[in-house]
Amino acid sequence: MATTPARADLVGRERECRALEELLDAVRVGDARVLVIRGDAGIGKTVLLEHLTYAASGCTVVHAVGIESEMEIPFAALHQLCASMLDRLDALPEPQREAISAVFGLTTGGPPDRLLIGLAVLNLFSAVSDDGPLVCVVDGAQWLDRESAQALAFVARRLLADPVCVVFATCWRVADFAEFPELVVDGLHDADAHTLLSTVLHAPVDVRVRERIVAETRGNPLALLEWPRGLTPAELAGGFGMPALLPMAGQIEENFRRRVAELPRATQRFLTVAAAEPTADPVTVWRAASALGVGPQDAMPAIDVGLVELGVHVSFRHPLVRSAAYNAAALADRQAAHRALAQATDSDSEPDRQAWHRALGSPGPDEDIAEALERSADRARARGGLAAVGALLERSVILSVDPYRRGIRVLAAATAHLEAGSFDIAAGLMASAEAAPLDEMGKAQLELLRARHAMIGGDMRDGPDLLLRAAKRLEPLDLGLAAVAHLQAMAAAGIVDSGLSVRAASDAALACPRPRVCTTKEWLLVGHAQFTVDGPAAAAPALRRALQAPVDDTILAQVIHWQGQQLGAAMMLWDFETVRELAVVQVKTARELGALTVLPMGLNSLAHLQLFEGDLDAAAASLAEATQILDATGSNRLFTTGLAIHVALHGAEDASRVIEDQIAGARATHGFRLASALWAAAILYNGRGQYGEAFAAATEAIEAPWVRSAHVYAQELIEAAARCGEPGVAAATLERLKETTVPSGSDWAIGIQRRSEALLAEGSGAEDCFRDAVDHLSRTAIRPELARSHLLFGEWLRRENRRSDARSQLRIAHEMFSAMGIQAFAARARHELLATGETVRKRSVETYDELTPQEAHIARLAGEGRTNLEIGAQLFISPRTVEWHLHNVYTKLGVTSRRELGEALPRQSRPASPA
Repeated sequence: MATTPARADLVGRERECRALEELLDAVRVGDARVLVIRGDAGIGKTVLLEHLTYAASGCTVVHAVGIESEMEIPFAALHQLCASMLDRLDALPEPQREAISAVFGLTTGGPPDRLLIGLAVLNLFSAVSDDGPLVCVVDGAQWLDRESAQALAFVARRLLADPVCVVFATCWRVADFAEFPELVVDGLHDADAHTLLSTVLHAPVDVRVRERIVAETRGNPLALLEWPRGLTPAELAGGFGMPALLPMAGQIEENFRRRVAELPRATQRFLTVAAAEPTADPVTVWRAASALGVGPQDAMPAIDVGLVELGVHVSFRHPLVRSAAYNAAALADRQAAHRALAQATDSDSEPDRQAWHRALGSPGPDEDIAEALERSADRARARGGLAAVGALLERSVILSVDPYRRGIRVLAAATAHLEAGSFDIAAGLMASAEAAPLDEMGKAQLELLRARHAMIGGDMRDGPDLLLRAAKRLEPLDLGLAAVAHLQAMAAAGIVDSGLSVRAASDAALACPRPRVCTTKEWLLVGHAQFTVDGPAAAAPALRRALQAPVDDTILAQVIHWQGQQLGAAMMLWDFETVRELAVVQVKTARELGALTVLPMGLNSLAHLQLFEGDLDAAAASLAEATQILDATGSNRLFTTGLAIHVALHGAEDASRVIEDQIAGARATHGFRLASALWAAAILYNGRGQYGEAFAAATEAIEAPWVRSAHVYAQELIEAAARCGEPGVAAATLERLKETTVPSGSDWAIGIQRRSEALLAEGSGAEDCFRDAVDHLSRTAIRPELARSHLLFGEWLRRENRRSDARSQLRIAHEMFSAMGIQAFAARARHELLATGETVRKRSVETYDELTPQEAHIARLAGEGRTNLEIGAQLFISPRTVEWHLHNVYTKLGVTSRRELGEALPRQSRPASPA
């Protein structure tokens, strides 16, 4: 049976999913089933119905949805369910056929008999099930029109021997369906609720705020998923944000507002205080309420009507109650509540929360509070909460008295919001900064900020020139910041087609003054610039110096950018181990900081690393997360270039179409994205043996402005050129490749160089080169390149009529590619093996490929001996969810234990995981 793919909104629903799958199993063997799924709005009923639909392989599935506005339309739901069955009407007895035809408006006449209608529907269902099990899914059953509800209840009571199941989902008990078995869906347990909440939180969030969200949503999955999505990062980070209207606000909230307004005045003050305290700590709430003359008895009216509960936390019935209670209060009452909460909050243990309450309670500018908020922002930055930093500094701007200090705070707030992915807020603050009395450093920082905004949240074409202008402006003020800007200008010039060439940006960087004693930052600047201007050999010493020590920077967000520059330097030097280390550390740092604008960049780098290692599943997970964050923040989709490489290596049938679409989309900006997509095309076409197409793609890729990776692209061009009658191009490209591999000397570099030389050599010289390539690459974790070396060596041996030797090399290549799921190259190796006369056993990798990426990841970890608890901790899901996924894996792979699982899985390299 097909099962649903891994999805976050099924967390904690293992029991319900099993019940639905058992229902389907019964129907498949000919038993009829009826089930009513009942639970509150947002509890996950629709998701379970989607699971049922997906799992119903081999069944006919029909749907109906109850709509409140159609409750007065007779048989509206039956129209939805039976519209696809009208071709079966001739199979019905005439009275029934006439009755149902009248219902559907196919004939005219008097009102049909309700009994005949019910019988007609029953027989229609039976007729359809003759071709296979029928699954009827009815969502929103509480809103069904009365006629449809009665007809379906009639049918459900009479289903006996037909392979038909009818599943209703309803928010409350419906009298017509009260007699049928129920699956009651309650809120998630706290552990599962926290797991589900984590799927929509990509930045650090205060533990107490998480607990408040879980408590107030009462484990309601929809509330857990949708509430945080509607809040700004500032509102989620430590509670440092104005309580605001929630995305579900509407008639329900207006109703809550009316109910709050009907309460006594003192009760309303209590609710305002409780709503204004983000931790929902009852001790703090009561202290503040007491200061406003509100006592325990004043809370009772709200408790009696069910709007709030007092326990370990002050829990509102629904998030909308909190929103209504806060926003319905007058501004003066909200400010009074915050002032009282500030007094009730301990300044030693909770200085930041106290400062925030002081700020929200202040009726006007207050420099003392503004400075306290700055100190809180510093502490929040140290904890890695950029969204909180932005919210605190933005509030400090509002409270600033001194114009100069206000300008500095505006810049700082804009920077924090930009790093946190709040681009619109950052743009607004930058506009405010233009009117502030900034000094030269402030103006330069504003220029730099504009450039960074253009690159990640605006028009990228403006970015390179803005970065270079900011770099030059910073040179006499701060060489460290100037170095950052120059490096970013060089990178930006290669990423987008803006009119600023990489060579011009590199020349400007080399002209930048340097301190007498260079640090890692200066060596990075020099190395990157020299790589373009003077060549790889001249740049190698500076690049090596740049990798000897991490960048010393007190601003964590800058550290991430420097790590990216070091990663680029390691790539230029073919230093795979350093690339691996930096990619993992960069993702770890970005996660801890909550820097959503740079985390996708790190995840993309990590995905490239995982692809180099041949771990396609881990790479898919990294790229999926990067894409999700980019969609959530509205960032440019620049840093998902690994997607094309993943598609190329996986080599599915539609891979060429997908990659060509990416190439077409990248031509608008050129540079990095275009070069990466072309590189992917060259890999795919070389794998398929379509060397002419590979030659065209690689030729364009290697000449793209993004020079940092051109040496990696060179190997694709050499192979394609050697195979399609372009030895001159292959030889010239080999010399270009050696400009980087010889200064590097790493096993990766020399392995690729010797393999490329082998393609142009003859006789024993070629064999020596191939053996050297295999020897060097076998010392690395770069499994796909080692497999390609075996493949090319085997192909050469076959052409030399050394079939036995060729089989040995080709067999290794085929097994490695198949295990990694690199399909095009595996097919090429298989074809070559068959040409040697070998009988190639078909591998069962296809079964493994049926697993979703998450199932495959869990399967490999389980096969390595990890426990459910360990797997859950690594993948941020509950152990029960792991067990549910493993059940699906066992079913798909036909195994029953972890031992059998380890034997059934293809061998793969161990994934690089950002701990």
